[in-house]
Amino acid sequence: MPGLQDWIHKLEEGEWVRYIKMGVVVLGLLGLTVVYDIREFKNFNTQEAMDGAQLARNISEGNGYTTDFIRPLSIYMLQKHRGEEAAPVLRTDHPDLANPPVYPLLLAGFMMVAPFEHAIPASFLSTLRYQPEVLIAFLNQFLFFVAAFMVFRLARRLFDSGVAWVSALIVVGADLLWRFSVSGLSTMLLIVIFLGVVWCLVTLEQNQREGKRANLWFILMAVLTGALVGLGGLTRYSFSWLIIPVAAFLALYFGGRRVALSLAAVAACLLVISPWLARNYQQSGTLFGIAGYAVYYETDPFQGNRLERFLNESFEQEASRAEFRQFVRKLIVNSGQIIQNEVPKLGGSWVSAFFLAGLLLPFRSVALTRFRLFLLMCLAVLIVAQALGRTHLSTVSPEINSENLLVLLAPVVFIFGVAMYFILLDQISLPFPQLRNVVTGVFWVFTCAPLIFTLLPPPTYPVTYPPYWPPGIQDISKWMKEDELMMSDMPWAVAWYGNRKCIWVTVDAPFESRLQSQEKSDFFTIYDYQKPIQGLYLTTLTTDARFYSQMLKDKDYAWGRFMLECLLRTNVPTGFPLKAAPRGFLQHGQLFLTDHERWKKPLQ
Repeated sequence: MPGLQDWIHKLEEGEWVRYIKMGVVVLGLLGLTVVYDIREFKNFNTQEAMDGAQLARNISEGNGYTTDFIRPLSIYMLQKHRGEEAAPVLRTDHPDLANPPVYPLLLAGFMMVAPFEHAIPASFLSTLRYQPEVLIAFLNQFLFFVAAFMVFRLARRLFDSGVAWVSALIVVGADLLWRFSVSGLSTMLLIVIFLGVVWCLVTLEQNQREGKRANLWFILMAVLTGALVGLGGLTRYSFSWLIIPVAAFLALYFGGRRVALSLAAVAACLLVISPWLARNYQQSGTLFGIAGYAVYYETDPFQGNRLERFLNESFEQEASRAEFRQFVRKLIVNSGQIIQNEVPKLGGSWVSAFFLAGLLLPFRSVALTRFRLFLLMCLAVLIVAQALGRTHLSTVSPEINSENLLVLLAPVVFIFGVAMYFILLDQISLPFPQLRNVVTGVFWVFTCAPLIFTLLPPPTYPVTYPPYWPPGIQDISKWMKEDELMMSDMPWAVAWYGNRKCIWVTVDAPFESRLQSQEKSDFFTIYDYQKPIQGLYLTTLTTDARFYSQMLKDKDYAWGRFMLECLLRTNVPTGFPLKAAPRGFLQHGQLFLTDHERWKKPLQ
């Protein structure tokens, strides 16, 4: 049996020291997580988060890859592909054409094993937290810590333990990454996948220089790298663009193996993505569904969110107006804004400034020079992808959105930025060695200042209201039967909180002047030929529009004018089938119309 001195030696210098350090780190992370979630947790406030969550719930309940958030454009695409003589697409479950599958499938698997409670209890008013969103945040925070661990291992492999510890601590102290961790978006998963891609390339490059492995091993590692890029592409389509710098890296630095490795990586990426693209094509006649039209956003015909709200051939007529010069203009304007505003504060930390300054300093290590070039290639490719793929989602939520691609590079940028800091620190003559740790501690505190100030009083209000009030949305949705159809200006929230099928309000409204002609409005096209709409729910997303320039003059705010008609006449326009409205909604800037007074009956 070991004596007391043996136990003390293990605790102070022996094998237990490593486990004690790991325990302290884990407890510190758990403590920081508790503090952050108590003070700064915020319910979902983005369309993408609610859309992905409701899709995952449908999968977990055995309903297949179907959505309750129905875009008019997807109705048009499905009906056109199936043929006008086919049965109306809204008579059955609606396949999702907007989201790649990996993140919803991950959430669905998590929902099957974790105790999700989608019904909102009466205690919500005391906690102001929706339990499924809290659990999803826990999952993403776990991925966040996995990413921090991978940063530590990667930095120690590329540099040393000092750079590794500081880089990992800066990742953990990045306020922007914490905000993404509770957003419900797939960003944390993508960061883990990107770090996996970088780790594979580091392993390949090291073995290429040392000449330790056979050709088959290199082929298999290239296949794994390409497969990871494909997996990322099935998490967010724009991630697939990274196959370009991956293939370029393999072609530049792998001598006689360059062609085989580059082709293996590209082929593996295509092999992973192709089955899903085939599914999209079989459903809609397009490879990427609705997501393939992202480049059309911010062109003259498709300002705001109107692209996804088209229901008929007028979409193709409008799309034909988008000329090539408009795409070039979108690329130039958005790229300029990204380079000016986002690159200097990449990842929400001024450590990126050290990375940018370090570009002027050559590394002695060939490997570091190569991977810095790879990072620059990724940066250039993602700037182009982000600029061309920008939609209204980036306008609604400028930083926390699924179109923020540069944040995926932040952990690796932090590694090179911290390395630059240590290079500068080595040039300073300090009075005594211990001061080096003090200076580094101060450096870390300043890099984490945004998170520190975020955690200071007052705490963040956890509900994004207006317009999202989960109990109210769920109560309204309970007035509707499960097989009935609603229409709303925030169908993603109705689908997630209310668990009801809801279609996005169409581009036109029922009282528009064209109703006087032989042509039906899009509302009545759905009502008469697809499926009756039995509930209309309009919120402050509509009523908060500017009165003259938007409600009265802008063609995209037809439903705002519809609400004005209802207010001025104290009645709905003639011929509109939904006439019953509960009291008290208008004073909150909302309107709910249905076919009969459902609220006088027991909730279903």
